[in-house]
Amino acid sequence: MPRSKRRFTSTDMSTNDEDRYVPKRVRNSNSSRRNTRVEEPQSFSQKRCLAWFREYTTPDDPDTLDPEGMEKFCEDIGVEPENVVMLVLAYKMQARKMGFFTKDEWLKGLGEMQCDSVQKLQCRLDFLRCLLNDPYQFKAIYRYAYDFARDKDQRSMDMETAEAMLLLLLGEHWPLLRQFSQFLDQSKYKVINKDQWCNILEFSRTIYNDLSNYDVDGAWPVMLDEFVEWLKAERAKNDIS
Repeated sequence: MPRSKRRFTSTDMSTNDEDRYVPKRVRNSNSSRRNTRVEEPQSFSQKRCLAWFREYTTPDDPDTLDPEGMEKFCEDIGVEPENVVMLVLAYKMQARKMGFFTKDEWLKGLGEMQCDSVQKLQCRLDFLRCLLNDPYQFKAIYRYAYDFARDKDQRSMDMETAEAMLLLLLGEHWPLLRQFSQFLDQSKYKVINKDQWCNILEFSRTIYNDLSNYDVDGAWPVMLDEFVEWLKAERAKNDIS
């Protein structure tokens, strides 16, 4: 037999009773709003950024991140020290010496990017990589790399370092880099000066791989004139054989 219906007045209804007569979807929505706390991203803090920097320095030199600290830093952000993105990061900091960051360089670069933690910097790594795709930014990074990587006691860059930096920067963009490295290895050159360094980039950007647009009367450094002569001779030998 069906139960008799009971009339409810507003005073009869408890809070739980009221919830039973509110549509379930509305109850869930209200509950969700009450229980969900929106996490706001923390704004940049120079104090937090400096504390992060101190994690990689020593009490003997708290204002310099050295190669040992750099290794730990790279491990934390998940990037190999030899990765080109580390060069771009150094460029953003305008670091003066490879393998080292000073406190001022750290605060300048990471402050501009609003990064004061591992997680924030990891979120900006793609941005740093994208700078390499901009021709003007790439040229600035390439020029910066010369003074960054050379021995500060020398005006020129030693050949071993130069070849490593060329591979890092032009390895994916210049098809003639392998031949150029072969030429350097058998040449008289032991160092590269800044004018040669800058012209190598322009050469890689403007001269066709078949050298058909190379002007022998152009204002290229002698090093590049000699490279062209060497490469033509090597290609001629291969054609004969």
